Amino acid sequence: RDADMEKLCLLLLTLVALLHCRTSLAGDVASKFAVCPWNYWGPGPCIDLCRDDSDCPDPVLSKCCSNGCGHQCTEPYIVKTGLCGPPKGAFICAEYCAHDGHCPGNQKCCRTTCGHACSEPC
Repeated sequence: RDADMEKLCLLLLTLVALLHCRTSLAGDVASKFAVCPWNYWGPGPCIDLCRDDSDCPDPVLSKCCSNGCGHQCTEPYIVKTGLCGPPKGAFICAEYCAHDGHCPGNQKCCRTTCGHACSEPC
């Protein structure tokens, strides 16, 4: 399980690095640290409701992402710089955030002993 988590973190860091290079070259600051979320729920409608982020009502708050069959505007998965430290503190079983974009300032959405919460990065 820890090996899978390490692979996921490495994949996310790689995606952030690639996205950073792409957006730096394109000058697209708004989507610098936003990536399309994983599609856990199976394919969506087999139609293209968008072609790129500019087709979405608010390109900062939504991205044109694959839904497994077509494309639609979706809330992006926000990845902020920094790393989460090891879980600490009291036994907390709650989901206070789903990704970094749900946290204020530079805080990241980090794993707790039993859930996720906003925390200062290391």
